[in-house]
Order: sequence, then structure tokens, then C-alpha cells
Amino acid sequence: MTGPGPTAPADGPPSELDKLRRRVAALSAKRDEAEARLHTLLSSLLPLDDLLADTRRRAGALHTARTAREAASAALALGEQVEAAHLMLRGEFARNDVSPMDVVGRPADPAEMRVIGAEPHPTRPDGTVLHEKVTGFRLGSATLRPAQVVVSAPGPAPDPAPTPVPEPASVSAAGGGRAQPRRTTRSQRRLPRKPSARHRRSRRG
Repeated sequence: MTGPGPTAPADGPPSELDKLRRRVAALSAKRDEAEARLHTLLSSLLPLDDLLADTRRRAGALHTARTAREAASAALALGEQVEAAHLMLRGEFARNDVSPMDVVGRPADPAEMRVIGAEPHPTRPDGTVLHEKVTGFRLGSATLRPAQVVVSAPGPAPDPAPTPVPEPASVSAAGGGRAQPRRTTRSQRRLPRKPSARHRRSRRG
């Protein structure tokens, strides 16, 4: 009689089915971790939504202000709300390992920057980032969004915009009083001329 075939030892290499099960378990754990992080991120953004809703209300108060004092107070409160919302958003970014790039003054790097313009600069080396048009962000050490930058180019700095010259004030009267109206002659006003005294005597005669 022929006995059963040989079986793999208990400490032998895992079968293909065991490998598949391990892959499925690892993918399931990663999916659960990603869902948990997404849930945490969305929950942390809910207070930001509340803040933006209040900012919208304050913007409405700015449009309905009836006096200059009310408008100034509403504008100040609106600016504070916008700054608070920005700081809250940057704080949530930091908690999720997202950080803005600090690229001003650095040479342009195509791996994390996109050059959208150039300006002449007398002292900065060619290709140095002068300012950002769109802020770039990193997720950990990876580029989440490249920065859109303007870089320096050889040449003198552009001339500043000319300052508008105010129109000269009208000549005031002596002593610092207000300007006097310009006198007009009788002929300019088209008034009838008064008869002279000689002409009146001849008519009486």
C-alpha cells in the first residue's frame, strides 16, 4: 500500500496563501490608519469652519455699517478674524507634518519651485528667489505643492513709480487769508457806462 505523500515541515517556508494573507492584513492596517488620520484631520477642520462662518458674519456687518466709526470697528474685527483663521489652518498643517517652504533668498530649485517671472536686481545673483507668488508646502520631506516664484535677473533695479506732484494752490490774499476772487472790468461784465458830468450838464442846458 502506498502511504500519504510527504508534508512540509512545520517550520518550513510560508505557502503562497500565507503570503497573501499577510499582504491583505498589512493593507487592511494601512487603510485603517489612513481612515483614522483622515477622520482626525476633518474633525480638526470643523472649528475652522465655525471661525470662517463668523468671519462671513463680520463681513456682512462691515457692509451694513452706517457710520465711519462702525465701519472702522467692523474692518478691524474682520482683519482679526482672517488672521485667526490663517493661524488656525497653519497650526493644523503643522500637526499633520505639513510646513510652508521658505524659499526667498535661495537659488531656484526646479524640484520644489516653479519660476513664473524674473525681475532685474543689482546685487542678487542670477536666479535667486526674490518673492513668492504662491507659497509652496512640504509634507514631511516631500514636496506637497511647488512654490511659484519670481527670481532675479542681471540688470539695474527698475525705477520706482513717479510720485504724483500736487497741483499748486491758488494764490491767497496777503496775510494768509483765503484767495480773493479775480476782478473783472466793466467792459467784461458788459455793464452800461455812466454818463460823465459834462454830458449831464449839456443835457440840462
